[in-house]
Amino acid sequence: MTTTKRCAVVTGGSAGIGAEICQQLLAGGYEVVSLSRRAPAFTHERLHSVEVDLADRAATALAAREVAERFAPDTLVHNAGVILPARLEEVKLEDLDTLVEIHLGAAIQLAQAMLPAMKAGGFGRIVLLSSRGALGLAGRTNYGATKSGMFGMARTWALELAPHGVTVNVVAPGPVQTDMFHEIVPVGSPKVAALAASIPVKRLGQPNDVAHAVKFFTSAEAGFVTGQVLYVCGGTSLGGLVL
Repeated sequence: MTTTKRCAVVTGGSAGIGAEICQQLLAGGYEVVSLSRRAPAFTHERLHSVEVDLADRAATALAAREVAERFAPDTLVHNAGVILPARLEEVKLEDLDTLVEIHLGAAIQLAQAMLPAMKAGGFGRIVLLSSRGALGLAGRTNYGATKSGMFGMARTWALELAPHGVTVNVVAPGPVQTDMFHEIVPVGSPKVAALAASIPVKRLGQPNDVAHAVKFFTSAEAGFVTGQVLYVCGGTSLGGLVL
């Protein structure tokens, strides 16, 4: 049985894929809470913003508690992410600590805070945003380790939470044109066209490609789908990818 109102928490909702997820959920009638270091550039009567650095464990705990108490959300979309690329020789363990906090620790803290309301309502949706890079990509030791860690975490949660009507799934995007993407491949670089040509569908992804997949997993109709990983990658998960 689903709750009558739908409220979703979206981390990293201020820009890129996160902003598109917020907008699509708002269009679907959701109350949406963005958790990000800055407020979204757009406004909506059902959009709320909580500014927090998810790399800060104590600040994340406070934000998670505030959101759970104020909104009792039934949906968590953990989209926030950072790359911090480095070849093995230059990998910094402090960067690993940062990515563990953002990609894994924050997801755990937020899910723990929101589970009581989900269990009480007999309904919940958790979607983790991983990456095609979790399959392996040069320069992504810390990123790949933490993003692939989401796979095991989601499968474990899916088994634990299924009896409570809570599903847990993963969306793993491939190359998607966002500000984060262009920090790695600058706008106007010949690499942009070359990368698009190397993708089986012959184009780069857009934020709405990913948001559509997320919206499916958050829907009430997706209640028989849990513990799954969906690559929204233009086919790049089927073979090698070089950025």
